[in-house]
Amino acid sequence: MLKPFPVAILAGGRATRLHPLTLSRPKSLIEVAGRPFILHQLELLRQQGVTHAILCLGHLGEQIEACLGAQPVTGLGLEYSHDGALALGTGGALRKALPLLGEHFVVLNGDSYLPCPLMRILGAYAAAGRPALMTVLHNADRFAPSNVRFERGVLLDYDKRRRHPAMRHIDFGLSVFARGVFTGYAPGEPFDLAELCHELAARGELAAYEVKERFYEIGSHQGLRETEAFLRERAAS
Repeated sequence: MLKPFPVAILAGGRATRLHPLTLSRPKSLIEVAGRPFILHQLELLRQQGVTHAILCLGHLGEQIEACLGAQPVTGLGLEYSHDGALALGTGGALRKALPLLGEHFVVLNGDSYLPCPLMRILGAYAAAGRPALMTVLHNADRFAPSNVRFERGVLLDYDKRRRHPAMRHIDFGLSVFARGVFTGYAPGEPFDLAELCHELAARGELAAYEVKERFYEIGSHQGLRETEAFLRERAAS
């Protein structure tokens, strides 16, 4: 029986789009529907069967660690990997956290709330036989500019910088990796996870799973409002 992989949460950014809310606190600690956002995120993971999460922290990360020390999520073991003095970027943060992550692991953004079938996604990763899998959503520029070309179940291109009209999907915010895709980078080397995924896609090594549910995020003021409304409605139902 397939067991949930460890989950790495990328929560090291400076969240400048959310100023002034994030001038003195990290994005993960913004209160959403009455609780710090990170608690909503971790509780959702626990409900999906996850037992181990690693927080990749950077700017003001000590506040996140202190919050979770005071308000632990029952049944979910937590570990922390701090960038240190140099901001490592999303890819570099994961490279540094490899000793905590095992052979295969899930990655999600620290500002995302993703109601999706995690175990089905892990099953798709196992069946694909490739070193990485990205969840994608048919977007057509609804929530943000589309950046994935996905046709007939195959991810043909992923590029956040150089988009073209054939891109009708967007990365949903959750991916699965084998640790080997990161070992070519030196520890402490800053790099962007999006560039690594672009290279994997170009080599045909990035599988995809199409998610039907929309994602929620707190990376922008509009996204924060939408996520607040969704979580309050969910709690009331």
